[in-house]
Amino acid sequence: MHLSLTKALNPGRLRGRRNNMISTVSSITGAILLLAVSVMEILLIAGLPLGEFTMGGRYKVLPPLFRIFAASSVILQLFGAAMILQGGGLMNMWFAGKVIKTICLVFAGFFAVNTVMNLISPSKKEKFVMTPLAAIEACCFAVTAIFV
Repeated sequence: MHLSLTKALNPGRLRGRRNNMISTVSSITGAILLLAVSVMEILLIAGLPLGEFTMGGRYKVLPPLFRIFAASSVILQLFGAAMILQGGGLMNMWFAGKVIKTICLVFAGFFAVNTVMNLISPSKKEKFVMTPLAAIEACCFAVTAIFV
């Protein structure tokens, strides 16, 4: 009885669960945000007037060349969503843990730079909507990378 109580009250065991929960919440949050932005990008590709949320708000409707960039962005975001879910232990691993950690750190850096770029954007919509999303993404990828 005493041994099982000691195991149950082991702070290291609880810390492991807490870290697992933090990583899980972080990876799910990051993946959901990436999927939401991917949907917005798909709507931009379809020609909806959401251009003020991207690329400095230069175009309400993206020209054809920029729609190709948006399509490549969707592919990158879906890859990022898969990587962050793998880092959080919610998907089977495509890559080794160290590779996932590195990918998550690269995405964290990308979104940190993206946060700054959105913050200095002339578009108010991009500044006030996309800046916080990019900052949260940077944090989610960084936190997930820590716990891989």
